[in-house]
This record gives sequence, C-alpha cells and structure tokens, in this order.
Amino acid sequence: MASQHILVLRFSALGDVAMCVPVLRCLSQAYPELRLTVVTRKRFAPLFEELPNVAVFTPDFKGIHKGIRGLFRLYKTLLKLQPTAIADIHNVLRTKILRTYFAPRFWIRKAALDKGRKAKKQLTRAQPKTLVPLVPQVHRYAQVFERLGFPVSLDAHEFPPKALCPNIAALRLDQTKKWVGIAPFAAHQGKQYPLDLMQQVIAYLQQDHHIILFGFGKKEREQLDIWATAYKNVVNAAGVYAFEPELRLIAQLDLMLSMDSANGHLAANYGVPVISLWGATHPCLGFAPFGQPSKNSLVADRNQYPFLPTSVYGNKIRKGYQDAMRTIDPKTVIELALEALKIST
Repeated sequence: MASQHILVLRFSALGDVAMCVPVLRCLSQAYPELRLTVVTRKRFAPLFEELPNVAVFTPDFKGIHKGIRGLFRLYKTLLKLQPTAIADIHNVLRTKILRTYFAPRFWIRKAALDKGRKAKKQLTRAQPKTLVPLVPQVHRYAQVFERLGFPVSLDAHEFPPKALCPNIAALRLDQTKKWVGIAPFAAHQGKQYPLDLMQQVIAYLQQDHHIILFGFGKKEREQLDIWATAYKNVVNAAGVYAFEPELRLIAQLDLMLSMDSANGHLAANYGVPVISLWGATHPCLGFAPFGQPSKNSLVADRNQYPFLPTSVYGNKIRKGYQDAMRTIDPKTVIELALEALKIST
C-alpha cells in the first residue's frame, strides 16, 4: 500500500472542492499509507492542511499550463509524481484531455466522476415534476475512489479537532454570545435570498447572538458594512482574514446560515450546523451541505412555483420566478435558527 499514490483532479469551484474534503478524510482514515495529491487552485490549499497524507499541486492555467500545449506540460509534470491512479472528480474538458494523455500508461488506473447529467436535466426541466433525490455529490466523489479499488464509508467520517480561532480582536467578537455566521450572497441571483428579508433575519438574531457576515468582493463588503454599522451585534468578516484563518473562524461558529453556496459546505466540513436557503436550485440535486438534516434546507414554495428547481447551478431563472425565494418566510428562517442554536448548546 505504501506505493499507492492517487492524483485527485478538481480545479474549481470552491464549494465543489470543499465537498471532497469529507471523502478524503475517510480515505486517509481507512488507508493511512495511501498518498494523495490534489490538483487544484492555490487558494484552495488550506482546505487540505489537516490531512497529513494529502499534498496539493497548483496548475497555472493562465501561464505555463494554458491551452492544449500547457495541459501536455501539466501531464508531463504530474507523471513525474509517479501516480498509480487518477481520480477525476471534476470531469470537464481539461481533465478529460489530461486523462487522454495518461491513457497509454495503462498501469495507471483511472476513474471519473459520474455527474448524473441526464437525471439532473430531468429534475430541472420546464414542467411540473416529482422530485426524487439524486445521489449526493460527496457520494459521487466516493464512488470514483471505489472504482479505483479504495471503497470508503462516509458513515465512518470523523470531524477534525477545531483549530485555534484567529485573532478575534480584529472583529471585536463577543465570546459571551453564540456566533452565527451569515453568508447572504450567491454566485447567481437565482440562489440569493432577497436582502430585505435577510435584513429582517439579521435584525432579530443579533438581539441575543453575535452575527458574523461573510462575503467576497467590494460590492458585497459594502452591503455587509451597512448591516454591521446598523446593528450592535453584527460584524463584517469580509476582507478581514485570509482564507486559512477565515476557515478557522468558520469552524468556531455555532451556526451558519447560507445560500446554496460554498460557505455552507465550508461550515459543514467542521461539523457546524448549517441552514441553507434554496431558490432556483434544490437540495434534491445532490448539493446539500454534508451531514446536515434535511429540515435544515429551506426551499421556495413549489405550490406557487411548480417548475422548481429550474437550474442545477442557479444561473437560469424562469420568467416569473424571480421572486420565488420570497416564499421563504423570514420567521421560518429565524425559528429554525433558534432551534439549531438551542440544540448546539
């Protein structure tokens, strides 16, 4: 087993990369002599620092690894790492080309992610339908390693010890209150809870709890600053920490409230209770945060919007469905959050 070395290909996006962490934990526990090299973006490397047998290789797709020739250079470099298997848990054009380069090396086993495109297309078609939960993404990842000869049970997953919290003085965090992380933004508008409704949630929860807001980029920071200024127990963490200390902060939360987005997956990876809100997408498509009860996924009303979900990624909003998430009552969000906080006592 000491000679076994798997290249794990997953270049983006943050939420999808984060979802492979529980699988790699289980692999490391079940096969402690197995070596893994995750080929992904440099900024994602802190996700894997806890795993002693996992290394990270960062391709440069804007430079030396750009284009077909660049992918061939990447192949030659990865070949020098002497892999015995390739786990393609991305299965996009770049990884398919890399697998083609590796094809003549028949002694290197290869397996790729089954995205279940046909089933997802059926569940997002523009007509009323019965929702049947698909295989969760983390299980699809696990299936790739099983086909390589390394079956794992996600039931055996263990969360790591929580790392020390970063400098809390930077945000003046109140350690006498419970910490509630709120990530109100999403990559696509179809997945984002209306900000006026989210403000109602924040205004109520901050009365007895400390609210930590998460976002990225200037526009999001400006909105979060408005809330942080308006409410006594609300702080804006956007831009305060680098990614690694922000992960340690997320690990200390008592609750995370997020959209169908990366922040929910990051928190779930540390055993933090996560409440997720769903609009154009739906948890039945397989992207719910790891280990969370189904009741923690609040979805838009399909009686009023029977074609939901309309998109796998939230980038497609059917005409007339722009306000679908308004059917999620702020009171429902608040009550579920209070229940989760009570349980986490």
